[in-house]
Amino acid sequence: MSLIITDECINCDVCEPECPNEAISQGEEIYVIEPSKCTECVGHFDEPQCQQVCPVDCIPLDPNHKETEEQLMEKYLTLTGQL
Repeated sequence: MSLIITDECINCDVCEPECPNEAISQGEEIYVIEPSKCTECVGHFDEPQCQQVCPVDCIPLDPNHKETEEQLMEKYLTLTGQL
């Protein structure tokens, strides 16, 4: 699954620079995650970095974008040009 930022986001800007895939950007009201770029940090880190730094815990799994560990790794390899 990719992650999603909920409306509890306080726009603190700590998640965006932590994303190794540049999947996080400022939306109209809150930060947003581009599902096609989010690998939950698979391939980069053991845990999603945005979740680790979020002070309000507003970055859960996105139930609308379910992916297996293998699919996330394939996405990582594609995004990094290794596939």
